[in-house]
Amino acid sequence: MRLFPEIEPYEHGLLDVGDGHRLYWETCGNPAGKPAVVLHGGPGSGCTPGSRRGFDPNAYRIVVFDQRGAGRSMPRVGAASDLSANTTSHLLADIERLREHLCIEHWLVWGGSWGGSWGVTLGLAYAERHPERVNAMVLVSVTMTRPADIHWLYHEVGRYLPGQWQRFRAGLPEAERDGDLVAGYYRLLNEQPDLAAREKAAKEWCDWEDAVMSLRAGYRTRATPIQPSG
Repeated sequence: MRLFPEIEPYEHGLLDVGDGHRLYWETCGNPAGKPAVVLHGGPGSGCTPGSRRGFDPNAYRIVVFDQRGAGRSMPRVGAASDLSANTTSHLLADIERLREHLCIEHWLVWGGSWGGSWGVTLGLAYAERHPERVNAMVLVSVTMTRPADIHWLYHEVGRYLPGQWQRFRAGLPEAERDGDLVAGYYRLLNEQPDLAAREKAAKEWCDWEDAVMSLRAGYRTRATPIQPSG
């Protein structure tokens, strides 16, 4: 895919979306252009300067934002965070609130953000809930987030990255390493009372995702550290 030259936003801000969350957002390109919103992968990764470069800045009004708990949105998710107000339904409502805040009638929805399949899932969910607000879609790294898709990413891909996958697997208690790794990490990240152990599990998870994404040309490992518990 050909990317357009690097650009800087002409407007940005923090939008209060309730539940104590504020979304970081920015607009780039042509203020009078066709609106297009970028839904980044993750969840949790946030947008990057590259997220602005998928559209002709002369033709599009490019809207980029960090989903709640991610990137520059506040507060950042940490090992001790309560995620009860950070669900798919909350994220869909946030997209609508941002659209209204920017006075946009309808827009093109970009789901994926250069390889993050969560953006595809969120984009499809948004289009199903608000079809009248979507006039076009671009979906990258298409996935339905079906159980088979999740199993592929966290089990079957290990055949191509055996060393990194064994480290990912070893992040769980020995009794859980031959079972559902996603369920095991869920327990560590949500039910483990030791915050240091939660942070270690979060890092192991991110390291595995970095390993998978490293197969993409030009990919750089994430620069954002795991949010500390303190």
